[in-house]
Amino acid sequence: MKLIRILLFPIVPIYFLVTWLRNRLYDVGMYTSKSYDFPLIAVGNLSTGGTGKTPMVEYLIRLMKNDRKVATLSRGYGRKTKGFLLANDEATADSIGDEPFQFYNKFNEDVQIAVCEDRQNGIATLRLQESQPEVIILDDAYQHRKVKAGFYVLLTSYGKLYANDIVLPTGNLREPRSGAKRAQVIVVTKCPPDLSETQKQQIRNKLNPLPHQKLYFSSIEYSYKVYSETEESMLTDLKDFTLITGIANPQPLVDYLERLKMTFEHLKFGDHHHFTATEIEEFEKLDCILTTEKDFMRLKMHPTLKQKLFYLPITIQIDQADDFNKQIMDFIAS
Repeated sequence: MKLIRILLFPIVPIYFLVTWLRNRLYDVGMYTSKSYDFPLIAVGNLSTGGTGKTPMVEYLIRLMKNDRKVATLSRGYGRKTKGFLLANDEATADSIGDEPFQFYNKFNEDVQIAVCEDRQNGIATLRLQESQPEVIILDDAYQHRKVKAGFYVLLTSYGKLYANDIVLPTGNLREPRSGAKRAQVIVVTKCPPDLSETQKQQIRNKLNPLPHQKLYFSSIEYSYKVYSETEESMLTDLKDFTLITGIANPQPLVDYLERLKMTFEHLKFGDHHHFTATEIEEFEKLDCILTTEKDFMRLKMHPTLKQKLFYLPITIQIDQADDFNKQIMDFIAS
């Protein structure tokens, strides 16, 4: 795969020019972006996958849901449906996508969860609901320039800073690094919990945020408990389990489990992997399965796995969280 990426390097300048020109045409108004008179918060990244968008969306939901009527709008990547769908009790990972289904399972009593490929249509339809949302969080919408959000949260992973990357197909950036200027907030995600001030300053120097941009650092916090459909257990009570992941970067989870001296086999699949019937048959032979919350949303649809399937929830901790929270709450109040 690396060799193929190297061989495709001649395409990099073309991809760079096309994406740079597209952004420039939006910036100068030759392509139009629709603005809105209510708070829209877009969460996204410059790179392909694995920066922690889902836990950030959940963080924002928890922050705002007691003060405002909140909705999330996602494309619904990997779903088997089309058009606008508002999640209800009949929703599945197949109908709305695994990440929106995760949001719905956690927050359905407090938040409206919607999917639509056309973000303008999705926003308009959400605002026609009887319980009209006052704030909409746009999940993975940083490059969706047809909609102009009022507040952009740009995520970049500690281990793969966009400042150290180039555009596709050789690199992982969806657009040139200059696209970072659209963000009000930049969050370096998946940081070591003990990241020093010296290391933070080195990252600041690399990312070089603009004067109006605030830079934050976040780390993953794993639960001490694992959960199934019907029960909860202490993580350390799991014995000889198999870890199954279908996410962009499972290494932080693997590292965490290894630090706990846990014994497990790891079956690694690609991000948003659609588990085949043959793979499910193999999983049925396992005694105990641990997976991520996102993968759990897809795997739990198979009744034969329910009795052996557990997931490990995560949350994020943000340094200077009071400042971050205030920025968000000041925006939605303005």
